[in-house]
Amino acid sequence: MVVRAVVVFAFAVLIVRMGEKRFIGKNTAFDVILGVMLGSVVSRAITGQSPFIPTLCAAVVLVALHWLFSRIAFRWSPFGTLIKGRTRILVHDGEVDWEAMSRSNLSRDDLLGALRLKASITDWANVKEARLERNGEISVIQNND
Repeated sequence: MVVRAVVVFAFAVLIVRMGEKRFIGKNTAFDVILGVMLGSVVSRAITGQSPFIPTLCAAVVLVALHWLFSRIAFRWSPFGTLIKGRTRILVHDGEVDWEAMSRSNLSRDDLLGALRLKASITDWANVKEARLERNGEISVIQNND
């Protein structure tokens, strides 16, 4: 099992280097799903729960699909929105969009915390725009008036 672990680890590093590495960082659910699935598949190769070579081939297919879907999303925006989601404007010119907050399952305290962390702002009246990004982060543009 140790030899299998070493081989699978080296193989996983290789295919991640060949594919897009962004799914390892903090990104969209699309990227996180690949990370979880890839870990699940390659773990089967280590433990011997599945045939070794077909399991590694499945890992290559997952990384290739992620790359292919990313390329399609880059070239065709509606597909990108479908697999990665869309942004939501939470605050515009100091006004909170409570409906967008509700759809995003964000509370008043969640918004205030993000404003403090991202822009050192304690009142949304000082926000030109706050947006829930596709990766789940809240971006903030301060009102400079």
